Amino acid sequence: MAYLYLAIAIITEVIATSALKSSQEFSKLLPSLVVAVGYGLSFYFMTLTLRSIPLSITYAVWSGLGIVLVAVIGFILYQEKPDIYAVLGMTLIISGVLVIHLFSSTVAHS
Repeated sequence: MAYLYLAIAIITEVIATSALKSSQEFSKLLPSLVVAVGYGLSFYFMTLTLRSIPLSITYAVWSGLGIVLVAVIGFILYQEKPDIYAVLGMTLIISGVLVIHLFSSTVAHS
């Protein structure tokens, strides 16, 4: 269940972060509510994740995958095209998450 909770935490954080731009500095009600509810759900599900996955691993995966997914959403919704260095950096982030999950004894492999 921990990985399901982590996935929900990541998805709700990505939705909330993506809605920040649409909220126009919290002047638009619906996107502002999406931001508040999304972050609240994200942190709640992250706390559930912490029952069985260490904080450092949870945060590394949450933030790393969140960065990449927000960049993809930014590209799709806002036509924000990352340059080669941004793509390289995100590739390194994904590689780091994979290394953690494939080789670290800190992660509970179940």
